Amino acid sequence: MYRFLLSRQWVILTVVALLLIPTMIRLGIWQMHRYEERSARNELVADALGAEPVPVEELTSPGHTVTSKQRYRTVTAEGHFDTDREQVVRRRVNADEEVGFHVLTPFVLTDGKVLLVNRGWIPADGPSQTAFPEIPAPPSGRVTVTGRLMPDETTEASGIKNLKGLPDRQVMLINSEQEAGRLDARVLGGYIALTKPEPKGGTPEPVGRPGDENAPLNYAYAIQWWLFAAGVPVGWFILARREARDRAQAAAAKETETAPAPV
Repeated sequence: MYRFLLSRQWVILTVVALLLIPTMIRLGIWQMHRYEERSARNELVADALGAEPVPVEELTSPGHTVTSKQRYRTVTAEGHFDTDREQVVRRRVNADEEVGFHVLTPFVLTDGKVLLVNRGWIPADGPSQTAFPEIPAPPSGRVTVTGRLMPDETTEASGIKNLKGLPDRQVMLINSEQEAGRLDARVLGGYIALTKPEPKGGTPEPVGRPGDENAPLNYAYAIQWWLFAAGVPVGWFILARREARDRAQAAAAKETETAPAPV
């Protein structure tokens, strides 16, 4: 009744089914790993954003590499903005995906060290790509700033090429080591995304809070792949039963047609 399973068509179908099952199981496991990784990152971000603000020099220093646990921690610093050595970071987008610049302003601490401050986004509405854009001035004099601590940007982490030969006072990446050489100063590792004081008139547009990665979606994908894996043998069994039934019905009909007529 099931000899048809040895046919070329059914052997190929069975081999494909046997290959699909472990493949789908592995895809489900991979999605589950992605779910765990994203959940862990979301927890780190939530912990960092919920932590009490601390002085910036408690978490970073010149030459320091900001760790994943320190990223997004709220820090404070006292000093003054050095707008004479301000720069802009090219090809940055705002919440509406408009391309413009991030404003990078050195902030000189009371002890003489320098903290890099990303004051936010401005549009690229200058007369040309080489012209330095007009930037709203930060508060003058001695102020206290608050922001989220961020690690130095690299090409490997961001995918942004660190192009050379850019117009004066324009950069592609925010990198404290690079800025230490340019400023000839002791620059704290990493930088901060400014949250306070808020800019007058809403510009520069503050960098948005980090959002949660959609970890539940990966969990759903994992369950989906495992359901597919379970469905393969069920589908194969249903197809085989249907094939056997159709063949049995065809054989019975043939026997009826060839049977001798009663006298």
